[in-house]
Amino acid sequence: MATVYGVVKQSGGYIDVFSELGNGTTFKIYLPTVDDAVERNSTDTEAEGALQGTETILLVEDEAALRSLARNVLQSFGYHVLEATNGAEALALADGSSVIHLLLTDVVMPGISGKVLAQELLGRYRDLKVIYMSGYTGQGVGNSGELQTLGQFLPKPFTREVLARKVRKTLDSRAAAASA
Repeated sequence: MATVYGVVKQSGGYIDVFSELGNGTTFKIYLPTVDDAVERNSTDTEAEGALQGTETILLVEDEAALRSLARNVLQSFGYHVLEATNGAEALALADGSSVIHLLLTDVVMPGISGKVLAQELLGRYRDLKVIYMSGYTGQGVGNSGELQTLGQFLPKPFTREVLARKVRKTLDSRAAAASA
């Protein structure tokens, strides 16, 4: 719900909620209309080209719709994506993969948290980079200095471009550190 609310507000819309005991709840989402189609110019295409990659990303997200959306975005930029619904599944996928360049994980998940998962995988993959995602902004999640020492933070909701830029920037920081 927090992610949906954030996307709607970010788009300039609003949500009405109607609830009646015994009859259920109805959510109505109102979004602004767009009169003209958005045209992509050549600089947008060039900028997207700079965000392309071929690295392997382990995506861990317990919300199926968001996991699917992130996977599709990452694959559209050329990345190889391994996806897991939770930490235990991610560890099993990691056991079967010789290389993972980036862990993109939700912070708050049932079972193994994103932080614990990252610590485990950092022990296995020396050059692994980590991006934590969360729709929660409270203490101990996105503002935590402890998480920032282990990786980058990406607040939910995010756009296609924000995700692609964060991934590319994080992966490029790996290459810069390795060549230094």
